[in-house]
Parts: sequence; structure tokens; C-alpha cells
Amino acid sequence: MAGHSKWANIQHRKKAQDAKRGKIFTKMIREITVAARQGGDDPDANPRLRLAVDRALAVNMPKDKIEKAAARGAGNDDSVAYEEARFEGYGPGGIAIMADCMTDNRNRTVSDIRHAFNKHGGNLGTDGCVAFMFQQRGVMIFPPETDEDSLMEAALEAGAEDVISNEDGSFEVLTAPEEFTQVRDTLVAAGFEPADAEVTMRPENTTGLDDEEAGKAARLIERLEDLDDVQHVYTNADIQAAAFEDA
Repeated sequence: MAGHSKWANIQHRKKAQDAKRGKIFTKMIREITVAARQGGDDPDANPRLRLAVDRALAVNMPKDKIEKAAARGAGNDDSVAYEEARFEGYGPGGIAIMADCMTDNRNRTVSDIRHAFNKHGGNLGTDGCVAFMFQQRGVMIFPPETDEDSLMEAALEAGAEDVISNEDGSFEVLTAPEEFTQVRDTLVAAGFEPADAEVTMRPENTTGLDDEEAGKAARLIERLEDLDDVQHVYTNADIQAAAFEDA
């Protein structure tokens, strides 16, 4: 979720994850299984699996479930074959939205995503119609009480690309995707524990919405995130947390 109230949005997202933990775990298991199938079940030798495990741990997924999912993927369990797919479109106010999916039935997924867009004031677009507006980046968010000078010094020494100070007092550390794990681990070792950390598709610019458009956009994003086949949703919309709370 983009926007200048980063801290409020992060807190909202964590509450939302807690409310639907079972569904979140299912999505995590898919990601871990596919990552292990592609690169093996050793997180130290498989960067994609390491990120998937980190995401799972961040939502308090039990370690035994993580290990079983990785073992199943590395064992090439073909009982269910997931296809990765990305869908792009436009939401209320012309905002860009991308949904990364893992599906065992592409036709079902396309139908569900198109229905979500149409129902909430958006429209599904063609491949590549909005992807150019985003760049893959490692992003770590730190709370407002973090010492800015110390964080900036530690982050840049660790190899971060930039440190951004948000209007709400929180901070973002940006990295190249391949440097994300090293930078994060170095900052944690230096005493800077991020409140949220992930490799994501970050918009180059954000689009502001009025209250009505923001409400519609929040409902669309939450509907997409609630679909079983959707792993991640990205947008360039500047949506305040209050819009999601009212969605």
C-alpha cells in the first residue's frame, strides 16, 4: 500500500493479516512449495525460498508447517501443479493495480480477478499495461521513533540504495532485490529491527484519490487480496489506512 501514512497502513495490514491468518498461511505454503521446487529446500542457497520463509515467519506461521511445505516442494510433489501469473489493470481514478497469482486453474483465476475489477469500479487490462510503472525493490519500514541519522548511516554502509523519511515520521530503506537479505540482516544485527520488510513491486510515482475513489480502490484491493489464488497485490494509489478500515 503506497501513501504518505506508511506507518498507519502497515499497522492496518498487520491487523488484516491477523484476521485471516488461515488464508494467509495457505498462500504462504504455496509460495514456499513453489520456491523449493524451483531452487531446493535450503533457504541459504535459495534466495526466493529465504524470502518466502521470512514472510511466513513474519505472520507467525509455525516452523513445522514451513519445513513441511519446503520438503514437499523439494520432493517435487506433483499432486498439484501451480502456475504463476500476473494480472494488470486499472482501478478507480485510473490507478494502476497488479496481482501476482499462483493457480492450478488459470481460467478460474482470470474470471475471479475480472469480476473483482468490474465489481469495484476497475477494469482488467492487458499484459504490460501498468507493469512499467513499478520497479522491483527491497523495502524495509522502520517506526517513527527510529533515530534517522543512525539508521541512514547503518543502511548506507550495509549497501542500501536510499533511506526515505515519510511525512508520518516513519522511514523506508530501499535496496536492490538481490541486496535485500544482506542489508536487512546487517541492520538487524546493528539493532534496527524493521516493522515490515519485503521485496516488492514499488511504484515510481503514486496517484492521489478523493475519499470516494479511495474507498472504492480499498474495496477492490481487499477483494483481490482475499482471492485464494492471489499472492500479492501492488498499486500506485496513495490510499490512507482509514479507507481500508471503512472498506
